[in-house]
Amino acid sequence: MASNAINRVAGLAAAAVLTTATVVAAGPAVAHQPKPTVVLIHGAFADSSGWNGVVRRLQDDGYPVVAAANPLRGVAADAANVKALLASIEGPIVLVGHSYGGMVASSAAAGDRDVKALVFVAAFAPLAGESAVELSEKFPGSTLGETLRTVPLPDGNADLYVDPKLFRKQFAADVPASQTALMAVAQRPVTAAALNEDAAGPQAWTTIPSYFLVAGADLNIPPAVQHYQADRAGGTVRTVKNASHAVFVSQPSITASFIEKAARERA
Repeated sequence: MASNAINRVAGLAAAAVLTTATVVAAGPAVAHQPKPTVVLIHGAFADSSGWNGVVRRLQDDGYPVVAAANPLRGVAADAANVKALLASIEGPIVLVGHSYGGMVASSAAAGDRDVKALVFVAAFAPLAGESAVELSEKFPGSTLGETLRTVPLPDGNADLYVDPKLFRKQFAADVPASQTALMAVAQRPVTAAALNEDAAGPQAWTTIPSYFLVAGADLNIPPAVQHYQADRAGGTVRTVKNASHAVFVSQPSITASFIEKAARERA
């Protein structure tokens, strides 16, 4: 009896030692940094659904994503709305702008320490005092003006649409015709005032690392303009040779991969 009791006590002690050894060997849990939230800002003649292919890939890779609704009413007002959205997000952010959305992103992120990288996808990256119209005319190649239809508004402003018959050739020549037919119908207009409004105040790309995905066959923002902006920003550049202005729609894998590169390197 005494011998059996001693054996049981010895067994329990050995198990306790083994358990302790196992815990010590495992060590403390390694803390993994959460992935940054990717915020996507669409431009003129598009809406947030245009990012669907990019969103799907980012989410599959574990990134939180917000595709913001850009009002397209004016640079300062649109940037204020995006700035409020950014303030509601906890943790690091990678901010992505397409086309006119780059104007908005660059103003909205100014002074925001949570924005770790800016990604310009066939986009404008202005200095204070520059407008979208001014930048698009800095180098030849844009044929956008020839395709626009104007709808006067009661406040004296005007909404601009791309003529649906010309939409695919102008905006998304490398996207299937069945898809661009829907995009042309669902396009969101931008005001003439927004495209002519100068960026004001500090621009985020002057202090935040920037990445430029250049659409090599862009008829809205000439590739030369995109390269010019990237050069003066000292940004990281990737050129998609035959991509239209809608490179984020036609090349979602390349676009998502480029955004993730910015996230890995900066956030």
